[in-house]
Amino acid sequence: MPLDATDRRTLLDAARASIHHGLLEHRPKAFDPAGFSDALRAERACFVTLHIEGALRGCIGSLEPTRPLIDDAAHNAFNAAFHDPRFTPLTGPEFDRLDVSLSILNDPEPMAVRDETDLLTQLRPGVDGLTLHSLGRRATFLPAVWETVPDPRKFLAQLKRKAGLDPDTWPDDLRFERYTTEHIP
Repeated sequence: MPLDATDRRTLLDAARASIHHGLLEHRPKAFDPAGFSDALRAERACFVTLHIEGALRGCIGSLEPTRPLIDDAAHNAFNAAFHDPRFTPLTGPEFDRLDVSLSILNDPEPMAVRDETDLLTQLRPGVDGLTLHSLGRRATFLPAVWETVPDPRKFLAQLKRKAGLDPDTWPDDLRFERYTTEHIP
């Protein structure tokens, strides 16, 4: 169920408010879901991506819905700003230059694949997010990653690396799920 324009704006505002609150209070802003629309109270998973002047500054999210969407957005925005292990915590001067976007995940679809070739023929570049499971590890790429890695073979190789796997291997327990997102710029 797509979000309407008001809900989309509310989510972006909540994400920014949670980051600003984090700068002051060192914790995410709490929202009472009862004060929001049904769509924002529904349990949904999302990722929050931060950029400054086009460069990635943080990206954290949830793969499974475990709390109201408004809460997931607020917590993931805070974590993207202050707890993404690839970056130092966001600073006050960076906040004004921050671009925030959200990717609201739709339900994942398990993929039945025989081998890498089969997987690559099923992938829909620019549409599918992909989650890999193997050897007790899990990694995902949002559909937006296709913008920087448009080649399906390279997309898969980088996802395997992200999961700590050799890109040239195909472990026996390897499995995949694909999903789509509603992107809110």
